Amino acid sequence: MRYALLLRGINVGGKNKVVMADLKKDLAGLGFENPVSYINSGNLFFDSEEQEERIREILSAYFSQSYDFPLPFVLVSSAMLEKETANLPTWWQDETAFRRDVLFYLPETDRESVQELAGSWANDKEQLHFGQTAFFYSNADQADYLKSNYHKKLLKSSFYKQLTIRNGKTFQKIVELVGNE
Repeated sequence: MRYALLLRGINVGGKNKVVMADLKKDLAGLGFENPVSYINSGNLFFDSEEQEERIREILSAYFSQSYDFPLPFVLVSSAMLEKETANLPTWWQDETAFRRDVLFYLPETDRESVQELAGSWANDKEQLHFGQTAFFYSNADQADYLKSNYHKKLLKSSFYKQLTIRNGKTFQKIVELVGNE
């Protein structure tokens, strides 16, 4: 099975530095096959026959032994990502939207709470879809974005640190790279 490994909060402003080339090599050393990375913000892909829970255990142990800062991550299988993308609403496909973000849930995320709190952000310009692995956001209007609920409330929300965010183009690349089994 192919997996996407999405790291949160690395290589931002010189903090929490993770060298993707080293991490790919280490993933191969841990027994994960065909490791690939995409951009320097913590998007990695690999194949494994291990059970998903075992992969999480291996990665958690590796990160805690190898880095002196927390390294939260999301692990998504190709099967789950395929299911997730099949259930996306048609508005998500509008690549002309000013802003499209995918907010992946970290394992400890209280998804019901996120949906309850963020669900009120939707309006005629801001659209939300709550999936199994993430919630999807779109705002078609650049002029409205700085006044949007998303822009004004996300960083202040109680759940912000329980998410790792990718923009729409990065999400499309993730789907492409996970699909390459």
